[in-house]
Amino acid sequence: MAFRIENKFPIDTKARQAIGVSLPFSGQGVFNSTYITADQIKSNLYNFFNTEPGERYMNTTFGGGLRSKVFEQVSTGTFENIKIQLQAQLNLYFPNIQVNTLDVYGNEDLNILKVILSYQIVNFGIEDTLEILLQ
Repeated sequence: MAFRIENKFPIDTKARQAIGVSLPFSGQGVFNSTYITADQIKSNLYNFFNTEPGERYMNTTFGGGLRSKVFEQVSTGTFENIKIQLQAQLNLYFPNIQVNTLDVYGNEDLNILKVILSYQIVNFGIEDTLEILLQ
């Protein structure tokens, strides 16, 4: 009888070996470590959305640039333009994820920008959702 072997990230097989740090920082000390690659990918995406282009040393094009968009003049196509820009940046910097849905919402009167990203990790079938709310 055949059975399917689950795909696993090679580094996830090593127990108690941290891969990175989780974002946002909310640990008892300063930060919590991540031990699963899928959790670290989610933290990396969170970091991407909260980084402005030009903010990261030696990689000036990295970042979603959402903070600057909160106070931008809102017109008919503003949220669609943000969505197109984010999709292009995600394809460039995160080739290991496939975007299922990317929704950008906002309230121009309250200066609120909300991004909801539903994604799947390529070749591993792991699906997750990330919500970013900027006020």
